[in-house]
Amino acid sequence: MSERRSYKSDLSDERWALIEPVTTGWKAKHPSVSGHQGRYEMREIVNALLYQSRTGCQWDYLPHDLPPPGAVKYYFYTWRDDGTDQVIHDLLRWQVRESQGRLADPSLVVLDTQSLHVAAGVPAATTGRDAAKKVPGRKRGLAVDVLGLVIAVVVLAASVHDNAFGTALLDKVAAENSTVTKALVDQGFKKTVVDHGAGLGIAVEIVERNPADRGFVPQPIRWRVEQTNGTLMLHRRLVRDYEHRPASAESRVYWAISDVMTRRLAGTSTPAWRGA
Repeated sequence: MSERRSYKSDLSDERWALIEPVTTGWKAKHPSVSGHQGRYEMREIVNALLYQSRTGCQWDYLPHDLPPPGAVKYYFYTWRDDGTDQVIHDLLRWQVRESQGRLADPSLVVLDTQSLHVAAGVPAATTGRDAAKKVPGRKRGLAVDVLGLVIAVVVLAASVHDNAFGTALLDKVAAENSTVTKALVDQGFKKTVVDHGAGLGIAVEIVERNPADRGFVPQPIRWRVEQTNGTLMLHRRLVRDYEHRPASAESRVYWAISDVMTRRLAGTSTPAWRGA
C-alpha cells in the first residue's frame, strides 16, 4: 500500500487477509490486455469502496489519496455484475457462522422490508411510493439468519407490495441456500408468500403482534432483521438510496455487511458516526 494517513474505514492487515484471496483470484482470471498488473492495488480499491459506504460521499468527492473515481467505479460495477461482491460477502458469512459454532448455511431466515427516500437524479422508473408508510422512493428487502447476517437482498420501487418482495426473497434464498426450510415474516406479508414458500419447500410463518403490546416490542428471533437494518444505517451511503440501478443498491448492502463481518472476524469494533 502507498504511504498515506489511514482512514477509520480502512482495512487492517487482518481484515484485508480475509478478502485478499478473492480479489487475487479475480485479478488472475482478468489479466490486462497489455499484461500489466494495474496501477492501483486491490486493497486500495476496496478501501475506497468502504470509505464511500461509511461516509456516503459522491464518487467525485473520494479523497485524492485514494484511487480515482473512475478506477473505483470500474471495479464496483464489474464486481456487481459478475457477482464478486456477493462471493466475498458469502465467504465471510460462512466464516462468521462457523466461528459461532453454527453450520455454514442456515436453516431459518427472517424477512422484512424497509422503505427509503431516494436522491435527486435516481430514475423515476425505478421508484414509487409506499402508500402505507408515505415514503416515496425505493424499498429494500432483506432475508437474514438468526445472527442477523444477510442471506439475500432485493431492492425494488417502494410501491411494490411486500408480497412481491417476499416471493422474490424466497426465490433467491431457495436458489442459493438449499438448507433453508423455514422463514419468519411480519403481518405485512400475506398468504401469497406462505403459499410460494410451500412450493419451494420453505415453511413461512407469519409472526403476529400481541394486541396487548404497546409501543415497540421486539419479537423473538424476528427482531434480528430489525437489528440488521439498524446496522446498515451506520453506513451513510445506505441511509438514502443514491444508486441509479437497484442492482447497485443491493451491492452496497453486500459491501456494508462485508465490512461489518471482517471487523467481527478480526475482533475490532465498528466506529459510530453519531455526533460527528
